Amino acid sequence: MMKFVGIIPARYESTRFPGKPLAIIKDKPMIQWVYENVSKALDEVFVATDDSRIFEAVEAFGGKVVNTLSTHQSGTDRCAEAATKIAEKVDFDVVVNIQGDEPFIKAEQIETLKSCFESDADIATLVKKIDSSEELFNPNRPKVVIDANNNALYFSRSPIPYIRGSEEKDWLLKNTFWAHIGMYAFKAEVLQQITKLKQGKLELAESLEQLRWLENGYRIKTAETQTQSIGIDTPKDLDAALSLFG
Repeated sequence: MMKFVGIIPARYESTRFPGKPLAIIKDKPMIQWVYENVSKALDEVFVATDDSRIFEAVEAFGGKVVNTLSTHQSGTDRCAEAATKIAEKVDFDVVVNIQGDEPFIKAEQIETLKSCFESDADIATLVKKIDSSEELFNPNRPKVVIDANNNALYFSRSPIPYIRGSEEKDWLLKNTFWAHIGMYAFKAEVLQQITKLKQGKLELAESLEQLRWLENGYRIKTAETQTQSIGIDTPKDLDAALSLFG
């Protein structure tokens, strides 16, 4: 049976929302909400950070935390460094990379990701059916097309596939479109390999990191979730999140 570890990359510096992981939601810092929700589906969970304030906050609520370099360009890179350190004391086969700004993440989403490794997956991620034209044509909502075995063929900020011969307002009636939910799980050795890859033309064009992996021949297995992730990127998003608590 495969063993899974969850890693939550968290940095303090953010252009739109400095100190975001420590923002208080109800009575807890955001990072604690993420940690506790993920822990419902994973026995081993670690926060990976380069900031002493986040490190101390995680220790204060009893969480496990790993110190990482401040030079990482992505959460994936931070996860890879943390995984190397964690491997010295914890045995695992798969790393689940959880965004530190999604306090409403569901344990069911993690379980769905884990199920992808019952087949031969290198990398797993989640998708959700698109049900509005607004979402379909929103470039900030990446889309994905998948093959008959639920492997990702391509990710794009454009609506894909293009429906020839139909007006855009009718596209959702003609085809099932999938939105990408940016949560990943990686085989441990694959995580280390992909962080050594150079950016390719597709990633540079779309500004989507996962295209680098596809360009280099890695398979990304997808699984459907019914839950829309609620990420918090700005203080305004935080206000909206607070309203969910009534």
